[in-house]
Amino acid sequence: MMSAALMNRLISRDSVRTEATVQSDVRLVLLEPDLGLAEHELEVALETQIGDKRRIDVEVGCTVIEVKKDLRSPSVLARAAEQLAGYVTARTEQVGQRYVGMLTDGALWIAYTEVDGRLVEATRHTAAPGEAGGEALLIWLEGVLATRQGVIPQPSEIAQRLGADSSSHALDFATLAALYAESRNLPTVQLKRELWSSLLKSALGTQFTDSDELFLEHTLLVNSAEIIAHLVLGVDARQLSPATLLEGSQFELAGIRGVVDRDFFDWVLEVDGGAGYVRALARRLTRFDWSAVEHDVLKVLYESVIKAETRKSLGEYYTPDWLAEATVSKAVSDPLHQRVLDPACGSGSFVFYAVRRFLQAADDAGWSLADTTRKVSSQVAGIDLHPVAVALARVTYLLAIGRERLTAPGRGDVSVPVYLGDSIGWSQTSELLSGDDLVVPTDTGDMLWSGELRFPGHLLTDAARFDDLVITMTNEAGRAAGKSTVSLSQGTVRRLALTESDVRGLNANFVRLKELHEQGRDHVWSYFIRNMARPEWLGRPENRVDVLVGNPPWLSYRYMPARMQAAFKMLSQDRGLWKGGSTTTHLDLAALFVARAIQRYLKTNGILAFVVPNPVIDRDYWAAFRSGKLGTGVEVVNVAWESPWDLRRLRPHFFPRGASVVFGRRSHAAATMPGEAEIWSGRIPKGKHTWVDVAPALNRTSSSVAVSSKDQLRSPYSSSFAQGASIVPRVLFMVEPAPVSVLGVAAGRQAVRSMRSSTEKKPWKDLEPLSGTVESEFVRPVLLGESVLPFRVLSARKAVLPIVDNVLMDGDSERIDGYPGLATWVRETEHVWMTNRSSDKMSLREQLDFRRKLTQQFPVPPIRVVYAKAGMHVAAAVVTDQRAIIDHTLYWGSMSSLNEAKFLVSVLNAPSLTEMTRPLMSYGKDERHIDKHVWKLPIPKYDPENEIHVAIVASGEELSEEISQLSFESDYFITQRQAVRRQIASTNIGKKLDEAVRELLSPGTG
Repeated sequence: MMSAALMNRLISRDSVRTEATVQSDVRLVLLEPDLGLAEHELEVALETQIGDKRRIDVEVGCTVIEVKKDLRSPSVLARAAEQLAGYVTARTEQVGQRYVGMLTDGALWIAYTEVDGRLVEATRHTAAPGEAGGEALLIWLEGVLATRQGVIPQPSEIAQRLGADSSSHALDFATLAALYAESRNLPTVQLKRELWSSLLKSALGTQFTDSDELFLEHTLLVNSAEIIAHLVLGVDARQLSPATLLEGSQFELAGIRGVVDRDFFDWVLEVDGGAGYVRALARRLTRFDWSAVEHDVLKVLYESVIKAETRKSLGEYYTPDWLAEATVSKAVSDPLHQRVLDPACGSGSFVFYAVRRFLQAADDAGWSLADTTRKVSSQVAGIDLHPVAVALARVTYLLAIGRERLTAPGRGDVSVPVYLGDSIGWSQTSELLSGDDLVVPTDTGDMLWSGELRFPGHLLTDAARFDDLVITMTNEAGRAAGKSTVSLSQGTVRRLALTESDVRGLNANFVRLKELHEQGRDHVWSYFIRNMARPEWLGRPENRVDVLVGNPPWLSYRYMPARMQAAFKMLSQDRGLWKGGSTTTHLDLAALFVARAIQRYLKTNGILAFVVPNPVIDRDYWAAFRSGKLGTGVEVVNVAWESPWDLRRLRPHFFPRGASVVFGRRSHAAATMPGEAEIWSGRIPKGKHTWVDVAPALNRTSSSVAVSSKDQLRSPYSSSFAQGASIVPRVLFMVEPAPVSVLGVAAGRQAVRSMRSSTEKKPWKDLEPLSGTVESEFVRPVLLGESVLPFRVLSARKAVLPIVDNVLMDGDSERIDGYPGLATWVRETEHVWMTNRSSDKMSLREQLDFRRKLTQQFPVPPIRVVYAKAGMHVAAAVVTDQRAIIDHTLYWGSMSSLNEAKFLVSVLNAPSLTEMTRPLMSYGKDERHIDKHVWKLPIPKYDPENEIHVAIVASGEELSEEISQLSFESDYFITQRQAVRRQIASTNIGKKLDEAVRELLSPGTG
């Protein structure tokens, strides 16, 4: 740990210090043990001669550092960068290695990558004082220098040292971006970029956003995975050529197939400077001990590089290792005889634990190593439609087998059965398997692939043999390009035991592949054939698997683009899964995916286990799925469901949405999902990833599931309540008082400006606040969810709302010019809206009154009850301010009398009411959502003649008076609500109210 004294001295920029003293302190930093220079026997050299009487201030490994006294001046920084560029270029030419350049004055550190003789800034770090600042600087420096060795690839280390926020990633991405900028117009680079784009458009439709940044992130991830694959086997990647690392020839020589392919992402081998980038990437990845992996760590790399919004748009929620391990353990009971498939394998978590389970069973049964490694590829497989996920999952498969087995004498050939494929079949119009043959189109045309290669279907039975055949055939065809050779070699025919009838058809393929090589269209055929063949083969009834396990994509209908919504609706209707009406937006891709995967890949009596969104087990719009009959106009698929796992009570949340795991069998007769679930609760231990470490911290009990449905709305008040208005974007409406000059403002007007909030989203959060002078009658109080405590209303927000005589106006309204302050404000906000709105065509008035949630509040009733939409506890209050507008974070209803309002508020705030409602609530990321679930309880209409009702009103009045006098230590509404709930729970009158409400809602009472 770097001393605080050194850190404070380093960043001081003291006027008395010299460049020599800064240089000396920089050297002391570099000698810190945490940087691991001693492990490489690297020296920190000062004043290294470079020729032409030039000297490098500090040199360590492949990094040159230029030290200045103070870099805050732009001119000083520019001159120093120019000087550094000369050093980096000279060193690169002299040594033949890619060098990194660094500038520092002790406080500011900037790392540069060199591309074609010029420096490109990759990452910078501003040092902070103290030991914490020293630790952060060392992490940043280590990422640049890549000097540590033997780092255990724990998730935290992966994210910190390789993730998007690391200096390592910044350097590699900056280099890659600069290489691409200079070579993007080369035909070979263009072709691979187009192939990548075409594949993802075909697989993902309008979900896919074609961007250079995403292409480069995918390139970096796949290149990293291919290098890590070598490191898993103990191969020193630094000693191999870049071409060897990205083409996978070492694996082919070792009899390990299907790991590294020639794909879209090896374009870096074909551009100037690409080899240096690969070597530098290999050096950074070699820091880790990839033999010490006990779980799927590559998902951490993916999640730390690809943005959360991108993953959400694809429905990607990667499963924690402990949950994947537990799910596999329950689903796979006989690993030596059950064939297992994850049809949406992602980075391979479920595949990892299925492989490990098979290997343990093989060891227990005394199988030989050769039999074990040969058999595993036929027992455990994965499919994903994302090429990056497939690349990561293949390395995860190797990690599961482990270095010890893969490098042991007597190990048989290994084929990694992780394939690129679309398990739903969004855009597939014809089957690749025609009769007994696999037919792969290759002719040019509008499609990415069209034409024909034909393989006898029986060759697909043995995955390893088929992969070997395709790889060998494409390699031999490439070597035969331009020659007279028209057939496979006899050595290949003998080695693969091919029959005479097989060879005739295969030789036709050989000639076609040779032609493709000669046409320069030889880039992806081995990759494509092997990837598309296995999913098609698995879909044949005789080849279906015994166990389907995994985590399907989660994507709600409301987040799907229009074209995908249309396809989703059609496919869901065919399987009886479509539910129209207001719940349509909640329908999820997970249901269709599971149904389609069962139909295509699971044999009758086969087992399924999927991690799915929690509403699967208790929301009405999943009722068809829970029925077990997953087909109407297509092949009927029947599932006999078993009790699910309900995981939504676990903390901390491991997905943005609540989760469950469903289990069942493909059956001849459907069986509805049981009304009982295994409820999991507890806190997941921080930093623990294996089931053996997590399981002791969890509680697992069986309990009934309360299925929620709008048909269950049992209270007559259900139709009386509506959600408030969506007054967004807030910057255009919510205001606070603005400073005024000494002259003040005219009577009847208020000077206001936009009230900002940390919850604003782009592009609104980046806009300048609006300001103006508006007629006071249009500055109205707005009640938000945070404005309401049980029995008490807090201060309201203020908003400029153009409402005249209960009519909502816009800039074109006839009467608005009678209010010049309002007219100016409204027209300015409309201009800002039109300039910054998304692709929707709504006017600002339509946005403000979406679904009439604003105008339905007028004329404002004299007595209203409001309650918060979200939260763990119901919080309700009476509102009598007729100027107040209700925001969408509240529900509101009009009451006929004050006593009726007091009655209903008292019922809603009773602890027993929340207790009864909670099983019916929807779960969000951090809280349940109350919405209208309270009305599923039999809350009766207020009756002034009913003794219980009258008693509840009296108790509520007394409690309300007590709560109105409470003073709070915190201004935070959550803390204030907690204080009020403690008051209700601890006082006699609160307990009396709760008993009365419990009696009111008991069967036969009301």
